[in-house]
Amino acid sequence: MRGSTTGRPIMAALDLLGRRWTLRLLWELQDGPLGARAILARCTGLSSSVLYRRLRELEAAGIVAKDADDAYGLTAIGGEIGETIAPLNSWSKRWVQAVPGAVESVDASG
Repeated sequence: MRGSTTGRPIMAALDLLGRRWTLRLLWELQDGPLGARAILARCTGLSSSVLYRRLRELEAAGIVAKDADDAYGLTAIGGEIGETIAPLNSWSKRWVQAVPGAVESVDASG
């Protein structure tokens, strides 16, 4: 895995998941397989070149697989990511309620 010279699985996972759009793609795929056009429709601002690059990376990592209908879906191990980030999703909802304007300030900065 690119950037994981330590040989530590956590570093490789953080490198992969930290790439722009990766977590968003995994989030969109958690409810079932989607074709590339459907993914692009859900991810405003995502270019097709970045989409296909991320999907190739996730396929190579064994997290996403393409089915016979050319739809992309999470593998068994990929599906576990949803369970892993569920606490972060819960926290983010509390954060938005506790800090009005938090999302807008992050969106504006980056």
